Amino acid sequence: MTKVDDSKVVMEKKESLDFNTTHNNIVFQDKVFYGDNAEVNRLGYADYNEYSKNTTRKQSMRGFDKTYVDIVDYIVKCTHRIWEENGFGLIYSHYHNESIVHAGSLNHYGINHVLSNSIQMQHSFPDRKIVGEQVIWSGNDQDAFYTSHRSMSLGTNLGATGFGPATGKRASFRVIADCVVHSNRIIEEWLVRDYLHIVIQLGYNPVEVAKNLARTSRKQSSFGRPEVTEGQFMPEIYTKKHEYFEIGDFVLDMYNKIWEMRLFNHVKDFYADHAVVHYICDQDIVGHKRIQGLLVSLFASFPTAKVILERVTCNQGEFNKEWDVAVRWRLQGIHEGIGTFGLPSGKPVEILGITHLKVRNEKIVEEWIVFDGIDVLRQTFLEDETN
Repeated sequence: MTKVDDSKVVMEKKESLDFNTTHNNIVFQDKVFYGDNAEVNRLGYADYNEYSKNTTRKQSMRGFDKTYVDIVDYIVKCTHRIWEENGFGLIYSHYHNESIVHAGSLNHYGINHVLSNSIQMQHSFPDRKIVGEQVIWSGNDQDAFYTSHRSMSLGTNLGATGFGPATGKRASFRVIADCVVHSNRIIEEWLVRDYLHIVIQLGYNPVEVAKNLARTSRKQSSFGRPEVTEGQFMPEIYTKKHEYFEIGDFVLDMYNKIWEMRLFNHVKDFYADHAVVHYICDQDIVGHKRIQGLLVSLFASFPTAKVILERVTCNQGEFNKEWDVAVRWRLQGIHEGIGTFGLPSGKPVEILGITHLKVRNEKIVEEWIVFDGIDVLRQTFLEDETN
């Protein structure tokens, strides 16, 4: 199956967007996409009891089941029907036969993989509840919709997992799934689940779990050494495209300065002083100093790694001057430093991550960062192809 080109997922015309401010000369960029929340029943603070009662259709949904009134409704309701009501057969009408699922550093192909993994997860956590926290979206029913769905799963480990036998312990874990959706079917998905938090809650040793997974994984190959520098050139400095605040500009500037340039002193320029970052393993990091510390520890493990932003999706928030933003990113580099992921292994590592941001009054006030820490550890224990 041909991989979907994100650049062809429609970017709405600026005239259709309510930016809560004057944006007469917005410069659209190839990584930034916008969705107009006037077209959908946003999830907001509603739980499923309230949200499922929405029947008002605001958005064209040609090719979709009539039960779905807009793209946010599609994501929330099909998630509940398939994975909470155990309607796994609906996967056949909601995923493309040749769907691609990107999970951590691995890719999985075909609808049967989706079905198999879903049933196995339900066996492991048969009472699992999936609490939808946010859906950030863009696109339309002609070209394709793009969604970023953040949820919190809660369940009891009553069946065996890939980590070991059933423990009977309760676990909660955050998941973000980015999807390309066309005509009622998910064509491509980027799935990040906090497996490290699951392993710790079930009482397993994450290092031993990662070693076991590495033994049964394909060997590691490397295509060069990804670094933040380009040869002898320093990282490229992002040039803002607007003199006023524009949300896409703001996000690209922030990732360039803080993540690519490692200018952690700029945290105070982009985050409110009371900002909270919800990090993997259910950690809440509050305030400038602690957010700087989180980033330093992460990049200490991969000090020269390259950061690639793949997509930024922006929706207006509930209030004036508020934005909900989804950022899909990759970190590629060598595990060569002592940091979050322990002693350096010298192995190449790629992290697929998705971040949600709540921006209010031109500052980040809340952030959710999700990636698969077990997959990162697994890569540090992989054998090289030459061994």
